[in-house]
Amino acid sequence: MAISPKLLEELAEKRKIALSGGGPEKLEARKKKGLHTARERLTSFFDGGQFLELGLHVEHSCHDFGMADKHMAADGVITAIGYVDGRPIAAFAQDFTVGGGAVGRMHAKKICDLLDYAKQSGMPVVGINDSGGARIQEGDEALSGYGQIFFRNTLLSGVVPQISVIAGPCAGGAAYSPALTDFIIMAKNGAQMFICGPEVIKAATGATVTMDDVGSAVTHASISGNIHFIADSGVEAMQIAKKLHSFLPSNNVMDPPHNLNVPLDMTPDPVLNEIMPSNGKEGFDVKKIIERLVDNADFLEVQRDFARNMVVGFGRIQGIVVGIIANQPNFKAGTIDIDASDKAARFIRFCNVFNIPLLTLVDTGGFLPGIQQERGGIIRHGAKMLFAYSAATVPKITVIMRKAYGGAYLAMCPKDLGADMVFAWPTAEIAVMGAAGAANILFKREISAAPDPKAKAAELAAEYQSKFAAPYRAASKAFITDVIEPSETRGKVAMALRATLSKRETRPPKKHGNIPL
Repeated sequence: MAISPKLLEELAEKRKIALSGGGPEKLEARKKKGLHTARERLTSFFDGGQFLELGLHVEHSCHDFGMADKHMAADGVITAIGYVDGRPIAAFAQDFTVGGGAVGRMHAKKICDLLDYAKQSGMPVVGINDSGGARIQEGDEALSGYGQIFFRNTLLSGVVPQISVIAGPCAGGAAYSPALTDFIIMAKNGAQMFICGPEVIKAATGATVTMDDVGSAVTHASISGNIHFIADSGVEAMQIAKKLHSFLPSNNVMDPPHNLNVPLDMTPDPVLNEIMPSNGKEGFDVKKIIERLVDNADFLEVQRDFARNMVVGFGRIQGIVVGIIANQPNFKAGTIDIDASDKAARFIRFCNVFNIPLLTLVDTGGFLPGIQQERGGIIRHGAKMLFAYSAATVPKITVIMRKAYGGAYLAMCPKDLGADMVFAWPTAEIAVMGAAGAANILFKREISAAPDPKAKAAELAAEYQSKFAAPYRAASKAFITDVIEPSETRGKVAMALRATLSKRETRPPKKHGNIPL
């Protein structure tokens, strides 16, 4: 039997109402501010702008405080599945034009249903956050909704990648859902994320602060470390999400999107032989080395502005997706501090749960000394790196470029922490401490008795370095796989990665390890 025109007209009208958002005036107001609507954000994200919407006609069920007759299109959140670069992905976008995107029971149910679907189907999730917080009129039901979202974020953790985009306000308890996901991308303009805003802080403490002090993208990117990427606009935020997705598997039982059709190329890169400063104490930008190693100099750095003494990010080396962790000698001389430890450990653990091989580039003189670091718990934080590397079962390749001293040597994934292959450049120094310090301790009397103590100290330091810190000593004891020319690094690493892709490693059965949080 044909569907009657009346039913089709009713369907069209219902769709029109559901797709109207907060109405023409609110949509136009956003446009004037240069902000995109929730639907525009999803359209720009999915291939061809096409997606299957889930729960288009869902609305709130609140009958208190005059809400009974209030229309809230799609209950303030759009949930959908679609394709990005031909791969399925789930996404939701909160609609600020509808009740400020506030979360109520049905709003939360839509998000939870999407997360459940993503978990069962093994597809990544992207959440676009633009919400004024909990829907006050729904009280305990709104709080319950948040709790159910947090619970699912935790269930999905390590099962499918979760990416959060902060495109507007994300305040109070709402901030904890993004915090439970793997990566947070935040737009500079129009976005804020905080637990307590300036007014609450002033009322509670008397301190006067601005929103930029507590909730801006710049603050979270460089000081708190809460976010991983900063975008100039909402459009760029969605582009970053796409770029990030291009390096990730859809779930924890799949391999990353390697391109094994790329032929193995062992051709030396002579530029790498010249890239290291002749003065061993002089800094250099490790990102210049990374760009020589990855395909087409395409490196997606994660948390670029936070803990800049440690560089982490994604790239491909001759087609193999790899997570890179590197000391940055240009900042704090590449020493490892509290923030750098947290940054590296978190990244290592993400790569491990999603089967992404690890490449570690080493040039560090040790953990950063100082009373603030000691009182801040550098022992506990530094142990996170030891734990993360030791627990990781993915392929682990390490290249020691220059200094690798003391506990920091161990924190940067030597063979003792499970590295499958460790390469060293001829410039590598592997020792308990630097040659000068070691010579002063070992030959203190001999130096003080010399006619020229300073010259004697330099002589003994050079002797110590050549005998006890040179990479050949470690190689002779099988701590180093091979000492190589820097120019050989890209080819050697590419071959090592391919040789270890089939690696399988089992660990003692347990619920989970107890990382020193």
